[in-house]
Amino acid sequence: MTDSSFTELLQSISTEPIFLLSPTIPLEKYIPLDLSHQNAHLDSVDVSSSDALEAYIWNYMKSQNAHIAYGGYLERRAIYQRSDYFNQEDPSTERNIHLGLDLWIEAEAKIYAPLDGVVHSFANNMNYGDYGPTIILKHYIETQTFYTLYGHLSLESIKRLKVGDVFKKGDVIATLGDASVNGDYPPHLHFQIVKDMQHYRGDYPGVTNIQDIDFYKANCPDPQLLLKLNTKG
Repeated sequence: MTDSSFTELLQSISTEPIFLLSPTIPLEKYIPLDLSHQNAHLDSVDVSSSDALEAYIWNYMKSQNAHIAYGGYLERRAIYQRSDYFNQEDPSTERNIHLGLDLWIEAEAKIYAPLDGVVHSFANNMNYGDYGPTIILKHYIETQTFYTLYGHLSLESIKRLKVGDVFKKGDVIATLGDASVNGDYPPHLHFQIVKDMQHYRGDYPGVTNIQDIDFYKANCPDPQLLLKLNTKG
């Protein structure tokens, strides 16, 4: 399937928004969040501190009367500079371009399957600044196979999980972790669509560099093609 055919398939799966978090929270309570290096408001925030970043995000959400903040696809972020896992001496290989969509909400929030799927793999990715507990689901739609990744989960989410476990659309698949287990971030879900998992299991790059961006844009299309959370009705 070509890249354009794959994006068209994702777009056609639903005309309505698909919720990864509680469907009782209306879209009016979602607010876009800019964590890019161009956001001057972050200049006064110690983004190396999960507490400071969390205070900034929650205060922003409160000021907008929002319950969930979302965004970040292809966002170039300075927050990854705190971790050697992402940082490189050569700027062209420094990984700072975000490949998924983040949904910021309190720890222990339930995560719902957006589509029918089976567990492809899972792992606890414990590098500083990494995903922490991670689940990857495999989906089959109109003869196309693709995957969705859920990062920054609670440890409980993967304790009794097995490869091949089946989830139906709307089933609870996990809960969110806190900074003690999720790579030292404020609680949030990293959601990513992956066309080809390559050799990865329980993990897949969620941040890339400028050198590799064309490949990853094609292999990890915009989650909003599926979720449509920017549709306010």
